[in-house]
Amino acid sequence: MEEELEGGDEKKEVQIQPRLYDDVMATRPCSRDMKASKAMGVPPGNPGLKKLSLRILQDFSGSNGSLEKSSQPQKAGLRLRAGEPGVQQQHEEGNAGWTKGSKLAALFEHPLYNIPIPEVTEKDKLFIINPTEKFSLRSSGSDEWVSSSKAETLLPTGKTAYDTYPTWLKFHVGINRYELYPRRDPLLPTLLRDLATQRIVSSVQKSGGTQLKLIMTFPNYGQALFKPMKQTRDQETPIDFFYFSDFERHNAEIAAFHLDRILDFRRIPPVSGRLVNITKEIRDITTDKKLVKTFFISPAGNVCFYGECSYYCSTEHALCGKPDQLEGSMAALLPDKTLAKRRSWRSPWRRSYHKSKKAEWELNPNYCAQVRETPPYDRGHRLLDLIDMTILDFLMGNMDRHHYETFEKFGNDTFLLHLDNGRGFGTHSRDEPSILAPLQQCCSIKKSTYLRLQLLATQPYRLSDVLREALAADPLAPVLAEPHLRALDRRLGKVLVAVGHCLARAARQEEVLVDDVGSWV
Repeated sequence: MEEELEGGDEKKEVQIQPRLYDDVMATRPCSRDMKASKAMGVPPGNPGLKKLSLRILQDFSGSNGSLEKSSQPQKAGLRLRAGEPGVQQQHEEGNAGWTKGSKLAALFEHPLYNIPIPEVTEKDKLFIINPTEKFSLRSSGSDEWVSSSKAETLLPTGKTAYDTYPTWLKFHVGINRYELYPRRDPLLPTLLRDLATQRIVSSVQKSGGTQLKLIMTFPNYGQALFKPMKQTRDQETPIDFFYFSDFERHNAEIAAFHLDRILDFRRIPPVSGRLVNITKEIRDITTDKKLVKTFFISPAGNVCFYGECSYYCSTEHALCGKPDQLEGSMAALLPDKTLAKRRSWRSPWRRSYHKSKKAEWELNPNYCAQVRETPPYDRGHRLLDLIDMTILDFLMGNMDRHHYETFEKFGNDTFLLHLDNGRGFGTHSRDEPSILAPLQQCCSIKKSTYLRLQLLATQPYRLSDVLREALAADPLAPVLAEPHLRALDRRLGKVLVAVGHCLARAARQEEVLVDDVGSWV
């Protein structure tokens, strides 16, 4: 197979309470789907209630908000200047005194991580919620959602209907035009803990895609995408593997979320590691008959399964527990596409996904000039956002970025979703310079991104140190082997060198560093 296409995923349905999303209620009420409920391990709903039908979708994310401290954005103290000589020495000497504790906490307190986003208006929110609609589970233990008409109508003093929502739902309704979640989101520690510890009531295979993934459901109707462990921490992708036949790594999904947050992109949904009992939490509760047929006991007495997919779903590539404990990543799902449509965009720098052919950008050094004249890259910050994504991919060695997505409601004026990062962190002994082609060919980067990269190259905020600290809180720590963390610092240096070459060729610094911070720097 010469080309990998992630698509055609079969949707499975689960029920959600009505009127929770105001802008959907008028157009999407529908009856209960009994077969879908059974497939998901979801109890049948009350026939007297109108329900909204949700379909399961793919997604990834994770974060550690416990190390952050709340503070208001402060304009004072922003001394870091793009392109100034001596920037690294200035910060190593000036901040050494207050980074002896948590480097990660100190990083998030830095003024560069306190630049405010624009004011969020109603039209900038992904959902407009009904403030009177309460979320409740039936006291009978049936795990059924009921509307406020069936639940207690009185809320405790000082509480609002929003306070009754589960954490995953609060995460969904908090998404806006500018960010997937805020810098100091108090929900993140709870959401990560839920992903790692909530009881699993249903596990079904996610159809489509190239490698095995499972959709897991919790009692409060929260759901996660489970990617099982396929490689040990110290294994590298064989040098003879094509990028499109590489393994998807569970620890790469976890590390990608934290790296994305450290870069202040916040475009990957929350992800946590989890140790899963594949007997009790997959085999014994799944309604997926095709999945059940792939379970077996290995000669060593371990429980194994392999599912159905394009690559590595066979007895020879089975996933085996010890004897039935298996590591994996649990990624919070984004809102269903029937409620929040997403648009998929083919990356202009997509690889050929062919064993011998090259893509146009690999042959044409002036390729970026064509991209700049093509919508949506001909205006706004779309191209700069794509270069942000390029830098993230280069740092973790991900060559498999063929598409990206955006929320359709926000048009072209919104952030890119950095989904599906399982093929990152496959190698630490070698770098792939071609991943940086958009940056090298366009010679443009957000000023804020460049300043943060400079900051992460200094000793008080060294990238490997802050990521190591962030990953230490994950249930599967250590998430990355030390060579991968050291590779991050090496690659960060190469990104800064690439920007330096652009600055050296430019007539004016502003041609390369696009100002997105204004008077805050």
